[in-house]
Amino acid sequence: MAEACVLAVDVGSTTARAAVVDIDGRMLSSASEPFSTNRPAPNHAEHDSEEIWRAVSAASRRAVTGVQGRAISGVAFDATCSLVMLGHGGSPVTVSTTGDDRWNVVMWADHRATREAEEITEGRHRALDYVGGTMSPEMELPKLLWLKRNLPQAWSRYGLAFDLADFLTWRATGVFAASACTITCKWTYLNHQKTGWQIDLLEQIGLADMLPRLHLPQRAMQLGTTVGGLTVRAAADLGLSPGTPVGVGLIDAHAGGLGVLAGVPTEQLNQRLAVIAGTSTCHMAISPDPRPVPGIWGPYFGAMLPNLWLNEGGQSATGALLDHILEWHVEGRNLGPDPHERLGQYIMQKRAENGASYASDVVVLPDFRGNRSPLADSGLRGVIHGLDLDSSLDSLARIYHAAIVGLGYGTRHIIDELNRHGYRIGRLHLTGGHSKSALMMQLYANATGCDIALPREADGVLLGTSLAAATAAGLYPDLRAAGRAMVHESKVVQPEPGAMAVHARGYSAFRMMIEQRKDVVAALSRDFR
Repeated sequence: MAEACVLAVDVGSTTARAAVVDIDGRMLSSASEPFSTNRPAPNHAEHDSEEIWRAVSAASRRAVTGVQGRAISGVAFDATCSLVMLGHGGSPVTVSTTGDDRWNVVMWADHRATREAEEITEGRHRALDYVGGTMSPEMELPKLLWLKRNLPQAWSRYGLAFDLADFLTWRATGVFAASACTITCKWTYLNHQKTGWQIDLLEQIGLADMLPRLHLPQRAMQLGTTVGGLTVRAAADLGLSPGTPVGVGLIDAHAGGLGVLAGVPTEQLNQRLAVIAGTSTCHMAISPDPRPVPGIWGPYFGAMLPNLWLNEGGQSATGALLDHILEWHVEGRNLGPDPHERLGQYIMQKRAENGASYASDVVVLPDFRGNRSPLADSGLRGVIHGLDLDSSLDSLARIYHAAIVGLGYGTRHIIDELNRHGYRIGRLHLTGGHSKSALMMQLYANATGCDIALPREADGVLLGTSLAAATAAGLYPDLRAAGRAMVHESKVVQPEPGAMAVHARGYSAFRMMIEQRKDVVAALSRDFR
């Protein structure tokens, strides 16, 4: 048992990553491999599933090579909630306006189906009660409806459809299984009901033929169970042994939630929020009872931890917003190979000189790619208050600082709504790229008023996926037992004592700007003729 370890594979927005993790939750070896994104039109983003599998295989082989002599007892995959379309024989079929079959994956961030999402919302089907009342264009039903309407020739060729994590388990095992995580959170499957697929909803929106055409499983497989063993071909691709158990897959953000919350005692979950922060940010709250929260996805049953309910908030552009600000400002192009680190150091120095009130006269509504939660409006756009004619490095630093604080206020807005519906959240468990920045950790703590707990293993997503691999391998009886053994905290960042008054004012202004934006949007839509 001491030598046993597992392989966890994460497929993000642009990179496949693999890690070998031991039974105590320590990462022994890791590797990554990039893959490409096709953007043939505004709001369109596409991947190549074969390229993704090649990237997964390359990363896996390198990670496994780094721990020769260790026995890989189990494997699991997580991935973004992207939509993979194949023909009846399993070959790629296009999702692209280019018609190229190579591009057969609609990326999670693709917003081509905004109109279809709005139409589904307007239908007010009861399934919407389990997605916060509003259908998002990032979910799979709007994307499928768009494909049926706009690419009818491709639609006639489709024979299989997967959420990306389920595609990976299929490639690994040959078993066509749908995870309770993927289809509950992104396909309106109701995991708490005997009949999960809502046939009347599919008929109502024009997708009555979806289940038979795409051969979707009638029942979801629950997290913490085993899909099957690696096929001979997949084992060769990944550098592992045939028959190695493969766990039910999950969405990347939910893997991150497992990687920070699976070890928390059940009675404490009501006060905790998992924050998985990278290109975008997801917020995961767990409860023993269903808690519908308007504008926040869920409640989802068994979508992250079995027999518990999940509420999922999110921000569509967080790290992506900070990247954009660097690209947008003239000084952002002059910061060298690691601009975020260099600018972060500059801001830390300015904060040391000026205190918690540094740049507090600049306020950012960070919804540059819409508001996922709690306003649930993908059409909203960002606002910056406090701009002047300064174009120096200091002006960039002030805007960048305000953007981070704005992201923190957006998280605080989500926490307020969760707490109004039964939660008592006071501690955030953070993982992802943002956890590597001391500046962001402190500003998030200050802006939300919450303690920020960091995991011992910095990569909570791969750690969470390793729990699924460990339970598949039988190393632990269930995900909770795996979490108690493998998930550990490293440190806690607390709000700075002098920041409370500054951020009380800042958050008040933030909420006021949200209301003012409503008035501006309404005025711009009026017909004054």
